[in-house]
Amino acid sequence: MFDRDKIVAVVGVANRELDYTQADASNLTLLLNNVWTLLERKKSEELLIKEKDLLKATLYSVEYLSYHDQLTGLYNRRFFQEELKRLDTKRNLPISVIMADLNGLKLANDAFGHDLGDKLLQKTAEIIKSSCREDDIIARLGGDEFVVLLPNTSEQQAEQIVNRIVGACSNAQVGSIALSLSYGWEVKKTIDEDINEILKKAENRMYRRKLFESPSMRSITIQTIIQTLYETHELEEKHSKRVSDLCVAIGKELSFGTRELVELKSIGLLHDIGKIAIDKAILSKSTPLTDMEWMEIKRHPEIGYRILSSVNDLSETAQYVLAHHEHWDGSGYPKGLKKNEIPFKARIISLADAYDSMTSFRPYCTILPRKEAIKQIRDSAGQQFDPQLAKVFIERVIERYNL
Repeated sequence: MFDRDKIVAVVGVANRELDYTQADASNLTLLLNNVWTLLERKKSEELLIKEKDLLKATLYSVEYLSYHDQLTGLYNRRFFQEELKRLDTKRNLPISVIMADLNGLKLANDAFGHDLGDKLLQKTAEIIKSSCREDDIIARLGGDEFVVLLPNTSEQQAEQIVNRIVGACSNAQVGSIALSLSYGWEVKKTIDEDINEILKKAENRMYRRKLFESPSMRSITIQTIIQTLYETHELEEKHSKRVSDLCVAIGKELSFGTRELVELKSIGLLHDIGKIAIDKAILSKSTPLTDMEWMEIKRHPEIGYRILSSVNDLSETAQYVLAHHEHWDGSGYPKGLKKNEIPFKARIISLADAYDSMTSFRPYCTILPRKEAIKQIRDSAGQQFDPQLAKVFIERVIERYNL
């Protein structure tokens, strides 16, 4: 059998009692070719059906993605805006709008990575969806913002939905991070009211609430970050506490007041908070670090800065943490600051951190005898360390506090 001049099948026919003529062979060939043509047509029809089904599924997928948020599965901004216009009619009054904002998302992303941030968003979407009615329009507007559109819903009903969302959030947690939402709502009661103004009022209420709730949430999250770091790396907890004590000792020799000593203690405890985002295997590695691993370690001041700068009360501390690996001669990181460009308290942390790293066990560092550590600080004064601070540390702090 041939199809487009190619052999597609070979058929053998045998019967010992009959002799086949050329005409028989021709008829059989014609019959089989017709059968082949029918089979090919059937295949083409089936293929066409599959292509139509695939096209239909593709179009559905494109349509779904054009109206849904890919991460949470909720509706997206585009769909919400279209529905807002469509539902803004007299028969849907009263129309309630709830705005919600996930607190601490950027902080969680900086500290624990975007995978955890994505899980927080997905959990938020799940809670809002389960707290609303089946026909309510729930959308993620982008980033950490969500909105719920509630046709034929009074202010009292909207408040009940908000209370359900708040109640569900109060017990929700992703990893070690507690879920926290700020929210606001507003109701359109008459047809003369502008629905976009209603939306704006709900948003303003949400932001006013966020001003009070978010700082508290961020402070709690930072405590969680520190606790998680310490639980994962016990040596980091001990190191931070020793650095904190050294910073206070230096501050006392410099006649710092009580408030500044308290600040130094806090800075010492927080100086390595950025290591929460560093690969655990690197922090606990017992063999020498590779160049790539050192590059990873060197990211921790910037990560710590991003984490701490999210809290207004810690904005200065964030600057000190960012600069605590800068060197007096400009050879440090991340900015290459030198001399008085480096904040004074960052220079104190640098000295305390270096001394403790030299004299205490760290997986990727060699412990030095006390005398050798002092010698290194003396030799590095004017290069790595502020020379005046190094002098105070060697001549007064080490002797007085028997370090």
